[in-house]
Amino acid sequence: MDIAALSIGLSQASLGQSVEIALTKKAMDTAQQNSVQMIKMLEAPHPNLGNTIDLKA
Repeated sequence: MDIAALSIGLSQASLGQSVEIALTKKAMDTAQQNSVQMIKMLEAPHPNLGNTIDLKA
């Protein structure tokens, strides 16, 4: 076995795993920000709601 090649292979695998974890964290952060923005948008009152009263009887 070539120890140098084995070391390089392990290093590359570790780097790949670190990149995958970083990308997953970024995707999770983006999804969380999007969900917070959507919740805020849904909580906002409708601009025309309650502005008029229908007095027809």
